[in-house]
Amino acid sequence: MIGKTIDQLKVGDSAEFAKTVSESDIYLYAGITGDFNPAHVNEAYAKNTFFQTRIAHGMLTAGFISAIIANQLPGPGTIYMKQELSFLAPVHIGDTITGRVEVLELNVEKNRACLKTVCTNQDGVVVLEGEGLVSPPKAPKTV
Repeated sequence: MIGKTIDQLKVGDSAEFAKTVSESDIYLYAGITGDFNPAHVNEAYAKNTFFQTRIAHGMLTAGFISAIIANQLPGPGTIYMKQELSFLAPVHIGDTITGRVEVLELNVEKNRACLKTVCTNQDGVVVLEGEGLVSPPKAPKTV
């Protein structure tokens, strides 16, 4: 199975993925990446920070965008080439985050798609936004 090819994409196409962030997600992400910043894993430390509690890793949230690109739009076979991100608000344990990807531009000659990438929480607050560049999968060659 492959995702949408450049010829199947249209400006304005979009896809979403939502997940409630759990404490387990944060600890698993920390273990996989080695990012044990106490702002994420130490409540006693986090109580003295600006946010006054632990927050999820920003890149954990950005991973929701990657999931959309890999699984939905353009989908399987897509190569992620570039991502610009702004982290705008914290993600707390128990927040439900919805990632959204929208096609902004297509370059058929270079097989590139520019994507608007956004994550919002359950209250509609934008927690992350940016732009990504991907190379959609190519159509399988027929013999």
